[in-house]
Amino acid sequence: MRIKEHPILKFERGKTIRFSYNGQELVGYEGETIAAALHAAGIKELSKSAVLHRPRGFFCAIGTCSSCLMVVDGVPNVRVCVERLVEGMVVETQQGRGELGGAV
Repeated sequence: MRIKEHPILKFERGKTIRFSYNGQELVGYEGETIAAALHAAGIKELSKSAVLHRPRGFFCAIGTCSSCLMVVDGVPNVRVCVERLVEGMVVETQQGRGELGGAV
């Protein structure tokens, strides 16, 4: 599900790296966004709306909406459409508005 060739754009991909999504090991490219790697792996639902719990997918791709908020390495509310993928990253679906662990 990844575009490999394009008549105008060049794709300069980094090295292949592994990361986990909800406990499942996936592969992406170093430097691409988390959302792009998830989309390429066939994962289209990134979150659910806070009130009606409707599925949300890849929308703005510039970090201005809240459709792609996920928990990344234990940190909630990460906009995965602009966050770059890193080797060993742990990505999880965020439930609700996302809260940091412990008392604040």
